[in-house]
Amino acid sequence: MTTKGMKWRVKTRKRQVVKPTGRFTKRQHDPLAHNGMIGYMNAHFEWMQVVGYSPDTGRTSRTALRRFITWGDERGLNHPSDVSKQVLERYQRHLFYYRKPDGKPLTLSTQASCLAPLKLWFKWLARENHILFNPASELDVPRRGRQLPRVILSIQEVEAVLAEAEGNNPSSLRDRAMLELLYSTGIRRTEASHLALYDVDLDRRLVMVREGKGRKDRMVPIGARALAWLDKYLLEGRPQLIGPELPALFVTDYGEAATPELIAHRVKVYKECAGIHKPGAAHLLRHACATHMLEGGADIRFIQVLLGHESLESTEIYTHVAITKLQAIHEATHPARLHRLPQEEPARVASEAAHEALAALLADDPEEAE
Repeated sequence: MTTKGMKWRVKTRKRQVVKPTGRFTKRQHDPLAHNGMIGYMNAHFEWMQVVGYSPDTGRTSRTALRRFITWGDERGLNHPSDVSKQVLERYQRHLFYYRKPDGKPLTLSTQASCLAPLKLWFKWLARENHILFNPASELDVPRRGRQLPRVILSIQEVEAVLAEAEGNNPSSLRDRAMLELLYSTGIRRTEASHLALYDVDLDRRLVMVREGKGRKDRMVPIGARALAWLDKYLLEGRPQLIGPELPALFVTDYGEAATPELIAHRVKVYKECAGIHKPGAAHLLRHACATHMLEGGADIRFIQVLLGHESLESTEIYTHVAITKLQAIHEATHPARLHRLPQEEPARVASEAAHEALAALLADDPEEAE
């Protein structure tokens, strides 16, 4: 029997086009290269790397400093010694009155993000004797307001998003395991993209988050359902996407390590497929994890450790959105309600609420209890 005329089909996977490296691309000219402050800025970033600032902090600082140098270059400022306190105050007013292309002003948080790197830069310049004094030492950075999450998904909405990741193909198994992990642990999308195979302890039901925000490691628990989907993905999905030589936990359809952008994109796709058109993506699952656990009775300090917040104030924003108990107390005690309870019921609920509030205050302040 000959093979003439027979058509053979070979199962192949389209590989991602590899972009050329930088040495083959034409180097672009920096429009600020002529300004003398650029050299001091680069030396400052080298110092930040030496003392251990994270790459994310370095990128944010570079954006802020280049924005200030661009503004100063338009006004003839060529050296850090040309900058005085009055110049920085003018720049601060410029940020306050600046309008984006859509006509909206910069938020106070954005203004603070533009000024805080300047304070660190000029402090370093003065300490290294590049300038005689620090003009930003008395610069008042706008106070950041405490903003609540704009959108909090309900339990039913989260379950609807998770249910959209159906199927037994490798991509669907990866996406479902990814969504379950984000909702169960509350980790950030960047932290999820950095997870390796050895970071998941299936026996102890733990996930090691290495070098999270602020380059701090932490151990977080993972729920049984998320663990089951993760185990299914590792056994049936991941081996078909990539060989065992890549340590990344989540990989793309082309066998490469998943990026934070990919994780956010997949969450957004399943959210829209579930008919939820609220803004946000991967961070919605983080907010939902914290809020639903608080509503379920979890202590806020445990939530702080789970989310990796350095300050308890960052976690307290979730106490303002987890208002299930407050709604029940309001419904039972407020006189302007549709259905009236028996006369003794409002007093009982109010008394219980007062005792719970008093117990919480005494627990936070032991001296008051004495």
